[in-house]
Amino acid sequence: MSNNNVSLHRVLKTTPEKVYRAFTEANAISAWLPPYGFLCTVHEMNVQVEGTFRMSFHNFSTGNGHSFGGKYIELKPNEFLKYTDKFDDPNLPGEMITSVWLKKVLVGTEIKILQENIPSVIPTEMCYLGWQESLEKLAKLVEPEIPDA
Repeated sequence: MSNNNVSLHRVLKTTPEKVYRAFTEANAISAWLPPYGFLCTVHEMNVQVEGTFRMSFHNFSTGNGHSFGGKYIELKPNEFLKYTDKFDDPNLPGEMITSVWLKKVLVGTEIKILQENIPSVIPTEMCYLGWQESLEKLAKLVEPEIPDA
């Protein structure tokens, strides 16, 4: 078990409902979760308490990738998600826990993320950089209001 944890905080100019959907729809999460330079394949995504998910990230430059999966521990639609993550690679041992809080605020949605128990071989600075890129992509997905024509 590792003591590597990262905590992030943002305010997005959109609704909590839209942010929650971005975390719970396979096409959406594959668009924003992988950091720049990576593609994501969602193999399974059963969004319910005790439901499981599996994904792979692929490095576009090298073609290499890694797979991971987990289960949903707690879900409060449009307010809170808590899920586990475990890498398939035995060199990245342990089970991470990610908690996501969503709160409606005057200008949109406050989002707080806590990722705990990151494998010790992964520098926390690398996790912060990856999450910052992912959250930038998340904002670009959820903030535009595009009406159907």
